[in-house]
Amino acid sequence: MTRRLRAAFAGIAFVALLAGCQASAPTPTATPAAIVTPTPTPTPVTHSGIGPVCPTSNCFTVAVTGDMLFHSGLWIPAALPAPVNGANFDFMPLLEGQQRYLTQADIAMCHQETPFAPSGGPYTGYPIFSTPPEVATAAKAIGYDACTTSSNHTVDGGHEGVVRTLDTLDAAGLKHTGSYRTPEEAQGVLIMETPAGKVAFVSATFSVNGNWNEFDWQVNYPLDPDVMIARAVQARALGAEIVIGVQHAGTEYSSQADVQQINNAHLLIDSGQFDFVYGHHPHSIQPIELYNGKYIAYSLGNGISESSWDYAVNNEFLLVRIQFAKDDKTGLWATSDLAWAPATNKQNGAYKWCSVAMDAPQGICQSAEFDAGVRERTRATVNAMGAQATGVHELLITQDAVVAP
Repeated sequence: MTRRLRAAFAGIAFVALLAGCQASAPTPTATPAAIVTPTPTPTPVTHSGIGPVCPTSNCFTVAVTGDMLFHSGLWIPAALPAPVNGANFDFMPLLEGQQRYLTQADIAMCHQETPFAPSGGPYTGYPIFSTPPEVATAAKAIGYDACTTSSNHTVDGGHEGVVRTLDTLDAAGLKHTGSYRTPEEAQGVLIMETPAGKVAFVSATFSVNGNWNEFDWQVNYPLDPDVMIARAVQARALGAEIVIGVQHAGTEYSSQADVQQINNAHLLIDSGQFDFVYGHHPHSIQPIELYNGKYIAYSLGNGISESSWDYAVNNEFLLVRIQFAKDDKTGLWATSDLAWAPATNKQNGAYKWCSVAMDAPQGICQSAEFDAGVRERTRATVNAMGAQATGVHELLITQDAVVAP
């Protein structure tokens, strides 16, 4: 074999060997592309609240009333012939007229002016009150969620009465603020939740009538705006979006707010920590004022009371419902509606909270003429500081465009 032929065969063998090596080499595996799952855009949580149509995505309403002030004329007619499930009184007929208003708000707040007696008594009226505890059960049944408890009568029964009152409210399922059983409890602030937002209540009283205030922490007294503002700051740090101030102060049976009420309320609003301020104690209705962009209802009068023949204003009550709305763009809260309902304390000759609003949801209370007089006096008083011009209006519950949660 010639040298040229051997070279040719060698070349062929090398090519074959190279081809074989290439054929046996592993085929590279492609790396799959990463799968990206898009994050869904969360559906905004909205809650229109209970009450009037919400102008934004989130609203809630708060209904408030004045002093629950019980004398014997209220509990004697409510006495049962024999105890029923441990109860000696039935106060539902007395208070049930409020129910339709209270259940058409997200939160309903009462003011328990007087301490509760032990079950079975003894019960007393003015000047040292001791009220049947069945009031708490009825208050819960008609729709109240909580009660403020700081008043000039909070310690009528001493610290024992304070503890018994708060225990009674707890047993009825009612939250409370303004008086306390322990120093630790006194450091807290009442924050109530709605699906739309949280609201705090800060309550204080101008007096305890010189009664047995054994501990300086057992009731929010004296009424010190700086202390109330500090509590509001605390509430906001704990997540409250709305803070409501409650002052138990004023001149009894006066239809005008006094200097103390006005100065205190203005200081609370000027602090920037309060969104609404209301009051009780005068046992009379007083004006609603728009001050620095926030509303002040100086006195709601009584929540319920026995008739006073000396002071007609003692027999006239005011229920206020306020709606707060959260701006969809800024996230800031503001008052979007404020409405009031007038009431008197008798119907068909018997004691009963009875609305005298224009729509007469309970029918005639005392007489058409009497009811109209109460309504018009209330309208004039509520609007004496220009409330109507700012949009404050009468609450006609039968025509209310209620939106359920």
